[in-house]
Amino acid sequence: MMNMRIGSVLIVLLGLACGAPAEPIVITPEEYHASVDRVTDVMVHDIFSPPVASRIYAYPNIAAYEILAQYNPAYQSLEGQVSELGAIPEPQSGAPVNYRLAALIAHMDLSRQLIFSEEMITSFRDSLYGVWEAKNPKEFEASRTYGLEVAGAIAAWMDKDNYKQTRTMSKFTVDTEDPSRWQPTPPAYMEGIEPHWNKIRPFVIDSAAQFKPVPPPPFSMEEGSDFYKEVKEVYDVSMDITQRGDTSDEIAIAQFWDCNPYVSVTRGHLMFATKKISPGAHWIGITKIACRKSGADFDKTVQAYTKTSIAIADGFISCWDEKYRSNLIRPETLINQYIDENWKPVLQTPPFPEYTSGHSVVSGAASVALTSIFGEDFAFDDDTELRFGLPVRSYTSFRQAANEAAISRMYGGIHYRSAVEVGIKQGRNLGEFVVEHLNMEGDTAMQ
Repeated sequence: MMNMRIGSVLIVLLGLACGAPAEPIVITPEEYHASVDRVTDVMVHDIFSPPVASRIYAYPNIAAYEILAQYNPAYQSLEGQVSELGAIPEPQSGAPVNYRLAALIAHMDLSRQLIFSEEMITSFRDSLYGVWEAKNPKEFEASRTYGLEVAGAIAAWMDKDNYKQTRTMSKFTVDTEDPSRWQPTPPAYMEGIEPHWNKIRPFVIDSAAQFKPVPPPPFSMEEGSDFYKEVKEVYDVSMDITQRGDTSDEIAIAQFWDCNPYVSVTRGHLMFATKKISPGAHWIGITKIACRKSGADFDKTVQAYTKTSIAIADGFISCWDEKYRSNLIRPETLINQYIDENWKPVLQTPPFPEYTSGHSVVSGAASVALTSIFGEDFAFDDDTELRFGLPVRSYTSFRQAANEAAISRMYGGIHYRSAVEVGIKQGRNLGEFVVEHLNMEGDTAMQ
């Protein structure tokens, strides 16, 4: 037995001495899904707001996609298509770059730069680095060098999107004199988040105001006015579904699409937060489901995440532009003041103005992007919320899922009907613009 072991070692050493080829590094779609999932985990841990979370998804996916577009002629570079994006560096001549490996490394590195808990990404990255380096040191080193170089180039472009400038801009000022204006809501009475998000550089849309929606109904709490009817509808729907309790599918829908990253819970003198994914993260989860069900390879998986995350990010820029323009008061404030002082919504009201519904806009945009990739009648089982104790829901299409996500906000008692219906139209129009103007298809013979 000992002689056999010695012989095996000698064979390995002889092979290395003779320059025998190392084992190639194969990168699978599951490794990319795992990288995206780790980013989601960190964002839940770090409690990023929905608009900020959308930015964290978009840039790393673009970095990965741009590397693949240099290698796979089936995909078109985003250079010149996405605002102010130039060409990424080319790899060093003769370097044995594994483009899929470089793409995944770029995704991890840029993700690490965008979150707070860097060690959560670093530990995940290092666990993969060890495996790859052991398989093929030269390929790994060349791919890592190139992936990090591209991540640096995308980071330099990212740093010019006005995000850093918005960190030092003034906080949102609450107008207490105008009864139509948004007021902080219980239990935490948080300030309005990201009031300057419309100043973030868009990705594909021309400007934050390009898909400016029609205004909400004129404010009036006189019975019979259009606005009062919408307020009363929220109250009536809420009372009906809560009376039915566990038999109400509307409550199940509201809870499934809650996606509030920070829910304040008060028990006696103690206040703490429960953490969940953002609405954008839910649609990123649906992207993973669609990729797996369709058997998408690594490259198409990266394309799907990239197109969807861009639509989501531009959706938040568009929606937040309207939110702080119309600055509309939430149902909870008015119902407590005019109809029922003890009423509480099914879901906790998030801390920003009401119109339009962020879930509606983002779901509309994401559903159009995903439909452009996977088709109109793509049925799927959505298990995104299992980690939060919610059962799987099934949909016959992305459009159906988006419609349910939108109406869930009225079921939850946090949006009026106009915000939902106008919001999803706003999102779909934006999504169609993104799909029309973002040419990601190259030589389709390679697909």
